Amino acid sequence: MHKPSPAIGNYRWTICSLLFFATTINYLDRQVLSLLKPALEEEFGWTNTQYANIAAAFQFTYAIALLFAGRFVDRLGTKKGYVWAIVLWSLGAMIHYWSVPIGTGLCAVLGWTGIALMPASVLGFMFSRAFLAVGEAGNFPAAIKATAAYFPKKERAFATGIFNSGANIGAVLAPLTVPWIASKWGWGMAFILIGGIGFIWLIFWLIYYDNPAAQKRLSAAEFDYIHQDMEQITGAEEDKGDISWSQLLKFRQTWAFVVGKFLTDGVWWFFLFWLPAYLKDQYHMAPTEMMVPLALLYSITMIGSIGGGWFPAYFINQGEEVYTGRIKAMFVIALFPLVVLLAQPFGYISFWVPVFLIGIGAAAHQAWSANIFTTVSDMFPKKAIGSVVGIGGMAGGLGGVLITKVGGYLFDHYKALGHIEIGYSIMFAFCAVAYLLAWLIMKSLVPRYAAVNL
Repeated sequence: MHKPSPAIGNYRWTICSLLFFATTINYLDRQVLSLLKPALEEEFGWTNTQYANIAAAFQFTYAIALLFAGRFVDRLGTKKGYVWAIVLWSLGAMIHYWSVPIGTGLCAVLGWTGIALMPASVLGFMFSRAFLAVGEAGNFPAAIKATAAYFPKKERAFATGIFNSGANIGAVLAPLTVPWIASKWGWGMAFILIGGIGFIWLIFWLIYYDNPAAQKRLSAAEFDYIHQDMEQITGAEEDKGDISWSQLLKFRQTWAFVVGKFLTDGVWWFFLFWLPAYLKDQYHMAPTEMMVPLALLYSITMIGSIGGGWFPAYFINQGEEVYTGRIKAMFVIALFPLVVLLAQPFGYISFWVPVFLIGIGAAAHQAWSANIFTTVSDMFPKKAIGSVVGIGGMAGGLGGVLITKVGGYLFDHYKALGHIEIGYSIMFAFCAVAYLLAWLIMKSLVPRYAAVNL
């Protein structure tokens, strides 16, 4: 990768670090529930299907909210859009503490609809998850938009890989902290303490972020470096736009992103929401026993996130056009999840075998994610990036809902037959091949670079 002169400045990496910490908090907040599942399942008597309904409430709301969050960020601008997002998701994380009384109240109010047939704990947690999802939907549209504003195209995948690795850090920190907090002060306090971290980040965002044209800490040389291959727009309105969804859906580039997200996002959701349950079901592990295996697994994913962001530079430095280099890198990345096919056949050796193999698959997802997000900023103008990311994010969320619901059904079905491992084998098989399928469709839709003019 080309290394700019130190005289250019590095303030853009300060922005990248802000995005990294926001994404870390984002994934900390969303993973608390999966780590508390064994305790909550025992306390409230949930089935796998009921837990799947709670997880799907987050995913479905997140999917729909992403569609609007992208437009919200495009219209309001990155700075204000991110403020609204983190305030809402931090409050959403904290209200899980009151999920049961919330559910009791909803049952009383909505009893005439038949919703009261659902246990109050399930309904209350579904509401809390939906609230969390509305705020969390703003993270990636705002982060991708900020990356497009502060980085030239050749650095965007690397920057995206770095901030996206916050998802891995969050996934590592969660199993190291949440079970411990719950064991000391109860599951409710885990939601309160983890949820409150977002308000600390907000202070730094308000101080250090502004659009490049209005950023006093950004040197003229770094501003020119950032804009070397971007549209030259000046003034505070540079990252605002109002482009209709119908306009964007006319482009094959939009549909390539949509299909890629729909087929692969659910794999990450599955790993995030079901791995603690998998270790409990197959290896009878207690939550505190999962801390080290899950932390190790998500530590492996950091390699994929940062390495995957850098990888296209290998092809670009050999003379490939940016999009061509990126799509070649994504093909290689799509091969790695195939090792997940071996997780069940060789899982009898030790639980460390599936942990390591699934870690490789999860790392490949993060490498894939860093690049698929960057295809949007490669081909769309800044004023449309939030909206396109929102459309694709909605598709990814709906794919996640589908995988979660299918997983919950399969696990309950095969658990009743005494062979829950078959359910996991089926789900791991899909997780293994999803990326190659997505790559083939994306490549057929956009075989070579084609910028979108709006």
